[in-house]
Amino acid sequence: MIPLSFPEPDFRVRQSKKGPEIWDRFRKKWVLIQPEEWVRQNFLNWLSKVHLIPDALISVEKGLRDTTKKRYDVLVFNSSHQPWMMVECKSTDVVLTESVLMQILGYYRSIEVNYIAITNGHECHIAEIKEANQRWLASFPKIE
Repeated sequence: MIPLSFPEPDFRVRQSKKGPEIWDRFRKKWVLIQPEEWVRQNFLNWLSKVHLIPDALISVEKGLRDTTKKRYDVLVFNSSHQPWMMVECKSTDVVLTESVLMQILGYYRSIEVNYIAITNGHECHIAEIKEANQRWLASFPKIE
């Protein structure tokens, strides 16, 4: 498990008719703050501020190539703009079980990456995938 210590947030938040919204600087739009969205925004902030991953290398909630119904939460590209890490975010009350792992592995079939990550804001598990073998990491990998 990778320890998570989110940096102090500097989010833009507003109240709308639907409820509280947060500005997603990656999608460039206001999104309703749901529990999973709160984890996603804090994780994105952690990627940017703690691991210094440029915003331009991060994609958020896009459809997978082979389906219109499934969307990844976060896709990080390496410096060569190749998919590098896929992240599945869950709300803080969701236990990171094998079913969460199977969900992201299903997405991996559409977009192959070097690393997959699952997080609920309390825990973060990252696996390196090489030739259909996975190895769980104890620290965040250095971006290539």
